[in-house]
Amino acid sequence: MKPRILLCLILIPILLVGQPKEELRAVWLTNVDSNVLFSDKSIAEAMDYLASIGINLVFPVVWNKGYTLYPSDVMNQLFGVPIVPAFAGRDPLQRVVIEAHRNGMEVIPWFEFGFSSSYSLNGGHLIGKFPRWASKMRVYNGTSGTYDTVLTVKNGFDWMAGTNPEVQDFLISLVTEVIDKYDVDGVQGDDRLPAMPIEGGYDATTIALYRSEHGGGNPPPDVTNPSWARWRADKLNQFFRRLRDSVKTRGSYLILSSTPSPYPWGYDNYLQDSKTWMNEGIVDHLIPQLYRYNYNDYVYELNRALGYIPPNKRPLFFAGILARVGSYHIRPGLLDSCIRANRDRNVNGESFFFYEALRAEDNRRGDTLKATFYSQPALLPHRNRTIWRPKATIVNEDDLGVKRTGSWRQLNFPGFKPNFYMAADTGYSSISYTFDVPYSAWYDIFVYNIPNYINTTRAPYTVFAADDSSTILVDQTDAKSTGWYKLRSAYLTQGSHTIIRLDNKDIGEGRNVVADATMIMINRKLSSDLVISSVDKKNSLIK
Repeated sequence: MKPRILLCLILIPILLVGQPKEELRAVWLTNVDSNVLFSDKSIAEAMDYLASIGINLVFPVVWNKGYTLYPSDVMNQLFGVPIVPAFAGRDPLQRVVIEAHRNGMEVIPWFEFGFSSSYSLNGGHLIGKFPRWASKMRVYNGTSGTYDTVLTVKNGFDWMAGTNPEVQDFLISLVTEVIDKYDVDGVQGDDRLPAMPIEGGYDATTIALYRSEHGGGNPPPDVTNPSWARWRADKLNQFFRRLRDSVKTRGSYLILSSTPSPYPWGYDNYLQDSKTWMNEGIVDHLIPQLYRYNYNDYVYELNRALGYIPPNKRPLFFAGILARVGSYHIRPGLLDSCIRANRDRNVNGESFFFYEALRAEDNRRGDTLKATFYSQPALLPHRNRTIWRPKATIVNEDDLGVKRTGSWRQLNFPGFKPNFYMAADTGYSSISYTFDVPYSAWYDIFVYNIPNYINTTRAPYTVFAADDSSTILVDQTDAKSTGWYKLRSAYLTQGSHTIIRLDNKDIGEGRNVVADATMIMINRKLSSDLVISSVDKKNSLIK
């Protein structure tokens, strides 16, 4: 027995060394001072780069200045504007989801403006249509010697009343719409969701709620009155619990993330009770915005924030690092020091504001991360040492799993990586793609589309699933379908199977059909019960 015991003692450390790290390595994607979301091509390139330097989570903005950054039925019905005008005709969120998941990164949409309706627009179009949604504050009128009630504006931001049930329902409808429409991994609120400037609370709806709970009495005129502040903060906490319920009923795997202002400053100024959010388990992880410009100030804020986190909640705490704002870019040395301070305090992860900082100066900061702290891949801590988003399986048109018949010619034009094939309408030609399906699960099945006016408007892709097959006609002339195009979702069984076939049957006289890369990617909305071990050698996370 002794040799066996000795063998176990030797093997256990080896297995532990082989385990990947657990770290949150995230970045926010904005539509301000950044071009990343303005084209599908830039999104694809950005996701490739982020994955290459070890990032495992992206927070794309989806709610900004009173507009969604995805086509929203809710916004279209209420305001007649389904998406921010600059993105009309596109769906940046869908493209981020595809390209990030293709690379094995999670996607948690970020509702940046939260309860703020606009910036320096007197409430914007939201308050313009629903004046009763406005947050109101009291302002002293030196002429009359009395107080006027006006729209709550703080640091340029115009605010809706987060205590108003209609406003709360509106925000929940946007959050649940995103979850229902997209295969995302969670949602995120920030320093404006939930939040309310402490000066606010004097709108008619909030006053009526207060009176109903205080024997008809009015709210105190002193905005810092402790019981008045506590009452408003509790209303925001109640909203956050309800938001969590709305998220979790759609999938226990969905992460409710929060990146508030640091406590207690966030409470004193915006009634953000993040201490309660952590203590009660309302949020799945907390990323306070520890935005400072030098090391001493950063460490001070980090230590202070950690002081409010119970020991058993430390694994849910991560750091928000300011990497760029305006002309400011964090120095690589400061970036290194901040991450080292995090790890010294067992803070296993951070998120960077924002993406462009990592690409500035020829990727100087991003490449620094790759060469140092992020040199090895890491699992996300909230997934219990499992791989939630394995990289997609891609079969290119020249791979061994591809069989061509008939007359295909390779064109020396950019395709996925690097070119593509084309067949004319003369004589029968087909191409079949065989995949090594890694797990029995539901998959989204994609083809890489390269539109051109000489192509067919009805390219016949046949998908062979576990128990059925179907043919989907794809318009290969439509520029809006450039890049990864989803054919359908299907249940596939583990093993080697022919999944996709494309031919030139009935493509139209004088037309061509184009064949490029194909892809299968696990659909987590349909396969939430699939558990993938972190030591599964089929997954490329393990080196």
